[in-house]
Amino acid sequence: MAILDSIKPRKYPEPASMLRLIKPITWFPPMWAYTCGLIASGAAASGQWGYIVLGILLAGPIVCGMSQAANDWCDRHVDAINEPDRPIPSGRIPGRWGLWIALVMSFLSLAVGSMLGPWGLGATILGVVAAWAYSAEPVRMKKSGWSGPGLVGLSYETLPWITGAAVLSADAPSWQTITIAVLYGIGAHGIMTLNDFKALEGDRQMGLRSLPVTLGPDRAARVACWIMAIPQIAVITLLILWNKPLHGVVILAVLALQIAAMRKLLRNPLANTPWYQGSGITLYVSGMMIAAFALRGLQ
Repeated sequence: MAILDSIKPRKYPEPASMLRLIKPITWFPPMWAYTCGLIASGAAASGQWGYIVLGILLAGPIVCGMSQAANDWCDRHVDAINEPDRPIPSGRIPGRWGLWIALVMSFLSLAVGSMLGPWGLGATILGVVAAWAYSAEPVRMKKSGWSGPGLVGLSYETLPWITGAAVLSADAPSWQTITIAVLYGIGAHGIMTLNDFKALEGDRQMGLRSLPVTLGPDRAARVACWIMAIPQIAVITLLILWNKPLHGVVILAVLALQIAAMRKLLRNPLANTPWYQGSGITLYVSGMMIAAFALRGLQ
């Protein structure tokens, strides 16, 4: 009887698996980008700490967490191949609980976004729509190795960066801030392409045309490196033109270190991608913060 009870399907989600469903490790990029926007705005933080903290929580645990729950629900068949231990295919989040969690968090995102004024609400609406467009049929933009990573890059980096700058200053960000935010969002396409390496086999079987599937790991890794590097070269050039040569030179040094890491990555992309995600991507986001401080001086 004890054995039968142990294999009986669950009725309710396992609490630890609910946390795993919204993937705390993924919250960092949008929270970091939102902070870059706050810094780039040049607005004084005095008296606005509530906006700052609420915005960071919205960007990370709430909207990003919601997007992860939606993605896991829509990807449950792919995860059954790639990661059968994930909360939904393993049964630790049974039935339609994964869908209900994603929907409740979508409404929570909109409610919290409305507390950040029109800029915060507008950005939250875009974020929620993008999350479902990326994962859910019939749109399911993740089926394409070009539009899917592009949408995520813009949603994880560009959108929170612009939102952070707009919320704190209660005005549209400068065109320089928007330009730099867009460039780093484009570069994040390469980061997302590398992230697709771990799902290569499941994507292939389920017909998802990620770049590792369509180009093969070696070519996809080279494309990802170029996509990450070229926007940073543009950022460096612009900062020099905007009389911020010191910031530009520091980002150039950061890019040089990334290129050194890329050389190791390209020797064996499948084996070295996890290592690069912990080293090269850290350098990438460090350059974002350097650029944010440069923009602060342009306001």
